[in-house]
Amino acid sequence: MRKNIKITAAAAATAALAFGLTACGTSSDPASKSETGAKADTSKALVVAASPTPHADILNFVKKNLAAKAGLKLEVKEFTDYVLPNTATENGQVDANFFQHQPYLDDFNKKNNTHIVAVANVHLEPLGLYSNKVKDLKDIKAGQTIAVPNDTTNEGRALQLLAANGLITVKDGVGTNAKISDITDKKGLEFKELEAATVPRALNDVDAAVINGNYAIEAKLKPAKDALVLEKADGNPYANILAVKEGNEKDARVQKLVKLLHSDEVKKFIEDTYQGSVIPAFGALGNS
Repeated sequence: MRKNIKITAAAAATAALAFGLTACGTSSDPASKSETGAKADTSKALVVAASPTPHADILNFVKKNLAAKAGLKLEVKEFTDYVLPNTATENGQVDANFFQHQPYLDDFNKKNNTHIVAVANVHLEPLGLYSNKVKDLKDIKAGQTIAVPNDTTNEGRALQLLAANGLITVKDGVGTNAKISDITDKKGLEFKELEAATVPRALNDVDAAVINGNYAIEAKLKPAKDALVLEKADGNPYANILAVKEGNEKDARVQKLVKLLHSDEVKKFIEDTYQGSVIPAFGALGNS
């Protein structure tokens, strides 16, 4: 039985408000002082915010099979969106998070004045194009509608996937910052921009949809089998990362978790469990 804590957006927002109200003590109040940069209490559990699949699944594998032997107390809190894990990390509600890639984190920090930093690559979830209405990429025609994630980095990533496969063309140089307005030739296609988590539910309402790997898996899709086309892994900058608030990178608990996430046991778990739909991405930051 899974004992991690599942947090909905509403509940987490309430918790964030409560934290904000209780974290306004004076500078002389020890409870009001940030632990950023301070030596963490290694006897305390390391609390990590994570998307349910595959992030929390990987963390729970570590918790069940590896953490105790390494002297690490690990608590996993599940979040179902792409905002609250970072705000909870910034506010100190959690010690770390595991749900995002570096381009998304960079964009989030810039827009929200947060100070989250990556400490390790863990895996890659190839973005894919899916459809319940067509069986092959060549069957996508003018007049059809494709759903794409509406957050800045994942929309650009989705448009580049479509462009790489000849469905659209985009302006030179826009890279993964591409927006719908940067499409120079839609080739008769229409686009529906949706929150990433809701895109799988729109599959029956559109002709095709670009879906993030974790949400595809949650929707019982098998990316390696069901996608019309998947991102290539070689040179892909979208490895999912373990991240902390700046200043906490050297927390001994965080470093223990990095070592466990990069272990042969976790590599085998990812490969055996996800069969190519999730790919280990161990190594230096920035490399997949």
